[in-house]
Amino acid sequence: MKELVEYIARSLVNDPTQVHVAEVRGGATVHLELQVAKEDMGRVIGKHGRVANAIRALLEVAAAQEGKRFTLDIVEPQ
Repeated sequence: MKELVEYIARSLVNDPTQVHVAEVRGGATVHLELQVAKEDMGRVIGKHGRVANAIRALLEVAAAQEGKRFTLDIVEPQ
């Protein structure tokens, strides 16, 4: 799933080298944290969060096929 999120994010941003996905396991749910360059935050989130919600929907479908649960958080770059 980490690779799926990386692929989608790298396709959307102007600077694909700044895309980082961290995987945090916690019980039955796996949390993915997506970090992109500050200039690309708008591209990944989209208007009214539509792009972010679409990525989450794709992640949910892919995870359901494997019988797992994943969540996606988009974190601010440091």
